Order: sequence, then structure tokens, then C-alpha cells
Amino acid sequence: MSCKPLEGKLAFVTGASRGIGRAIALKLASMGADVIVNYYKNKEKAEEVAREIENLGRKSYVIQGDFGVKEEIDRVFDEITEKFGYLDIFVSNAVASGREVVGGFAPFLRLKEKGTLRIYNITTFGFIWSSQRAVKLMEGRKGKIVAISSTGTTDYMPNYAIHGSAKAALQTLVRYLAVEVGPMGINVNCVSGGPIDTEAIQLFPNYEEVKEGTIKLTPLGRMGQPEDIADVVGFLCTEDAKWIQGQTIIVDGGLSLVRGR
Repeated sequence: MSCKPLEGKLAFVTGASRGIGRAIALKLASMGADVIVNYYKNKEKAEEVAREIENLGRKSYVIQGDFGVKEEIDRVFDEITEKFGYLDIFVSNAVASGREVVGGFAPFLRLKEKGTLRIYNITTFGFIWSSQRAVKLMEGRKGKIVAISSTGTTDYMPNYAIHGSAKAALQTLVRYLAVEVGPMGINVNCVSGGPIDTEAIQLFPNYEEVKEGTIKLTPLGRMGQPEDIADVVGFLCTEDAKWIQGQTIIVDGGLSLVRGR
């Protein structure tokens, strides 16, 4: 008899080729789920994650898609519908990064239209369009939807105004969706991470300052790691979390308790 709580489940993780998304995909696989791995540009990295999943004894499927474009989201879910016809877990993790969002990583008064819209399209609208499709594939399956946010929704972080406000909207959308799909037996929640040491945060112009300040202030004395987020996501995808609905779980080592002292 298997002791893996997600045995027989099918999970879909967006932005799963690296960082937090990769850690979540591997965590869910280690718990028994088969995992659909989404990537935007880096096919090689996504295929590496897929191989790691298969090394854990689970099935994997790699699919490319830009979750900032509705037509792309529909194409991806059309493919999942055709190949599998169902879904048990959807993790909305894709984030806007790289050169395309340079104008969105800036002080408020220097924000540019292109980067700002790109961030909102992936973080906020991407969640709406993809969740609508995911819910249809979860009918009768007691599905789990988890969105990935950050504590930048309430704490000021330099150059983070658009990401922070988009994530704040995401958390509100999670609450509304949770109420509407609760009667279907679908759990919807959000995991909000403090500074997590990934390639994405390393692109911040003030990365070293953020890292030093986080380690100094956080009660647990270190930067967060992708696995810290993945562990909580994994729990929320189990039946043990079935009574948690529409919540944002803060995972920051206690930083939010002492920030500003």
C-alpha cells in the first residue's frame, strides 16, 4: 500500500522550469503526483525537471506556453484537455521576468507601460484565465488550486510596486474564486513567500542589500529557499488541508513579524 498522499493525482505547475516552480513540481512528484511541467522559454531546463520527476518514479509531460497571453493559455489547456481530460492540482506560479519587464522593476515614478502591463497580464489576468480552464477539468475530483504570491503585497520593497500590487490583486482573486468553487469541492489557496533566494530575485539591482537585510532581520536567520514554499504547497494539495479555503499562508521565516522594528 502506497503512503504517498498524492498517488494517482495529476498536477500542472506553471513556470516550472526553475526556481520555486521547479521545487513545487519535484515536491508534488515526491508525494506521488504525475506532473505537467510548463515553461515559457527554457525548454532544456523544463526537460531536466521532467527527467527528475521520472527519476522519482512519476510520469511527466512538458508543455510550452506564455501565461501572459490568453490565447496561449487556452492553447495549453486545450492540449491538456485533449491528452488527459482531467486535472487534480493547478499551481499558478508563472512570473514575469527578464528584459521584457525591465520597465516594471523600477521606482513608482519611473514605471513604464510595457513592463507594467506584462507583469499584470501574467500575475493577475493569467491566473483568471487559467483558473477558469482548470476548474472545468476538476469537476467531481475535489481539485486543488494554489497561487504563489509574495509578502511584497504589504511590505514595501524597492522597485517592487507593480509586482506587489499585482500579487495583492492575485490574493483577492483567490478569495473570490474560493467562495465560488467551494461548493464544487475545490480548495483554492495562496502561498505568500518572503524573499526567496532564486534567479529571479538575483536580478534585483539591490539583490545583495535585500539578501543581507533578510538574513539579519529574519528570526530564523537565513534567506528563504524554493523548497520552503514547495513544502507548504505540497501540504495544501493533500486531503489534510481540505478545511483550508481562500487563505493566504505566509511563509517568510517570521520576517513580517519584525520588519520595520
